[in-house]
Amino acid sequence: MSKKKLGLLPKLIIAIILGIAVGMVAPEKLIAIFATFNDIFNEFLGFVIPLIIIGFVVPGIADLGDGAGKILAITALIAYVSTIISGSVAYFVDMASFPSFLEVGSIVFDNAQNAEETMVAGLFTIEMPAIMEVMSALILSFTLGLGIAVTKAEGMKKIFNEFQDIVTKVIASIIIPLLPFHVFGIFSNLTFSGTVFEIMSVFIKVFGIIILLHICILIFQYVIAGVFAKKNPFALLKNMIPAYFTALGTQSSAATIPVTLEQTKKNGVRGEIADFVIPLCATIHLSGSTITLTSCALAIMMLNGIEISFISILPFILMLGVTMVAAPGVPGGAVMAALGVLETMLHFNPIMLNLMIALYIAQDSFGTACNVTGDGAIAVLVDAIRGKGGKAKEAKEAVSEN
Repeated sequence: MSKKKLGLLPKLIIAIILGIAVGMVAPEKLIAIFATFNDIFNEFLGFVIPLIIIGFVVPGIADLGDGAGKILAITALIAYVSTIISGSVAYFVDMASFPSFLEVGSIVFDNAQNAEETMVAGLFTIEMPAIMEVMSALILSFTLGLGIAVTKAEGMKKIFNEFQDIVTKVIASIIIPLLPFHVFGIFSNLTFSGTVFEIMSVFIKVFGIIILLHICILIFQYVIAGVFAKKNPFALLKNMIPAYFTALGTQSSAATIPVTLEQTKKNGVRGEIADFVIPLCATIHLSGSTITLTSCALAIMMLNGIEISFISILPFILMLGVTMVAAPGVPGGAVMAALGVLETMLHFNPIMLNLMIALYIAQDSFGTACNVTGDGAIAVLVDAIRGKGGKAKEAKEAVSEN
């Protein structure tokens, strides 16, 4: 009998517990060894980030150039608006609730100026310069993706699809397996520096707010869909529960597609609509992930004493809706795709990026479950819109014939 493999989330939980335990008793020299591994891992991650952006964004935008005309445009627009609304709602709820349990400026994650006061430095590092700046990678990706979509350059599209496969393999085979060791090093260092318990107490409450936001945004999505489709939104949402719990287990929107499709059709969505919308939304609709990334980023910024306004966060949310398109079907794919935006637009340093990875993946299942369940609402809404459009067209043709 084959042994059941331990999932990423249990590994991360074990890594956090062991990191805290070791950080409480280990000498500084041992913590420095762990920090050395973290520094090398950070260098490799910095090298890979532009490749991740190119590997995900180019094929994602290029793929949007294909499809069924109006239905593609309607679905993509609804998915993007849903993602933006989710991030914006998260901002206002977070700004209203976080100050009640989070002390602004209480922890400074500054690895450049005062690392000796906060975290133990590594013994050495190996420099791995990225092939280009993150913003250059974003601009190049948009240019190539749109160019391929407009010119229908199938040869280029195939090349970038294969490049995406390579980058996905790097994430799945190198970055994800090493993450538990990386997280262990982070939390042992945070414990040694005396900041881990404050961080943990804060983020347990942050996670509670994130889950409530997920539930609220799902109710909002199904109320909107129910109004357009003239169906009971709570009955629609109830039918999607199997997809929600499947996503909790798989941590992958792509792996949950069969269940999402089946439950969506039970909600009365026409087969041809469901078969198109659900697989598409599995890659372009990330409302749950956007809520989580926005909330975790805001919490880290508040702890770090960074000034926050909606004007400064909105471009980040708008960019998230694009850069996470076609994120890989592996746990943590969304946060990996968002690292470049966090670094460029919110000016996160490596320590802050590391915390984002650890905190995001710790609840990745719930974000994915929210994404997947919301896909069903979009399918109901698109089906209702296309249904009304079809009836209007038939009526117009009947009038012209008469």
